[in-house]
Amino acid sequence: MVASSFSKVLLTAAVAALGFSTCRGPAESGGAAGGAKSAAPVADVALPGIDTASLTPRERREWSTYVSEVMAPCADTPVSLAVCVKEQRKCAKCVPGVKYLMREVRDGRTREQAIDSFKTRFDADRAKSIDVSDTPMKGAASAPVTIVEWADFECPACKAVAPKLDEAVTRWNGKLKVYYKNYPLSIHRLAEPAARAGYAALQQGKFWEMHHVLFEKQPALEPSELDKYAKELGLDLVKWKADMGSEAASARVARDKKQGDAVGLDHTPTIYINGREFRGGDLDGDLDEWIKLELELTGDMTPIPAKAPPTAPSASAPAPAHSAPKSKP
Repeated sequence: MVASSFSKVLLTAAVAALGFSTCRGPAESGGAAGGAKSAAPVADVALPGIDTASLTPRERREWSTYVSEVMAPCADTPVSLAVCVKEQRKCAKCVPGVKYLMREVRDGRTREQAIDSFKTRFDADRAKSIDVSDTPMKGAASAPVTIVEWADFECPACKAVAPKLDEAVTRWNGKLKVYYKNYPLSIHRLAEPAARAGYAALQQGKFWEMHHVLFEKQPALEPSELDKYAKELGLDLVKWKADMGSEAASARVARDKKQGDAVGLDHTPTIYINGREFRGGDLDGDLDEWIKLELELTGDMTPIPAKAPPTAPSASAPAPAHSAPKSKP
């Protein structure tokens, strides 16, 4: 968790239809690390089965340096990625690793960003163990790929991501499951009661119905509006209100937040895939690549399913995502 340090709320770029923006709260805002000095360049590397034709000469030099320096992400393979691939070592992560670094270079990442992203994606010590017991889930329980999302019902970026995760579960039929955890940010006045409304709906087996309504109706999340949504969903209103105001609801939200803090959450939505933080910038492209790689590493060579044609943008597009402040001590 990052300590408080900022003094005012900043507006970030608008939530793009295909992008992955975030919301940040006073206790969750962090800073990006600065760039690292580059090592001396090495000769261009050629690896069997790896096509570098899409790289410019500069990008090829950068990629060659990275794959020559970064170690294979398998404890029993103490060589660089380049040597691992060239000598066809048994570490199954080496070929995906050099391809991953190629994308990072092509996407303009700095040296520090590219290598840190690689380690987050492949190093064993970067994978987190996340407790998903009693957590709402959609998808096939036996699916080999697990997404855990922390989100805030008042966060515009979370609203933009919700239908994309729904669509991914449908397309990757049987291969993907998604768990939802609450992380109401303190900058969002209505996020906490909305989270408890979702918990109360869960007690009657209608969490996902309430989840969808809350994001659809955002920012209309006042108590009277929550009552109306519960009624429209056919919930037992007496029970729903009692569950929403219960200690159990508060405890569940607090538990989700504590688990988010434990993994270092500093924005919403935060997404983990098989225990690793998803740092892609585009849920319509990067997410598929992450899922595909997870399947490859388990020996499942399922091709990426075709996407449905894009729909016209909604007239009620979400407002800009909020980057929240931290007050100085």
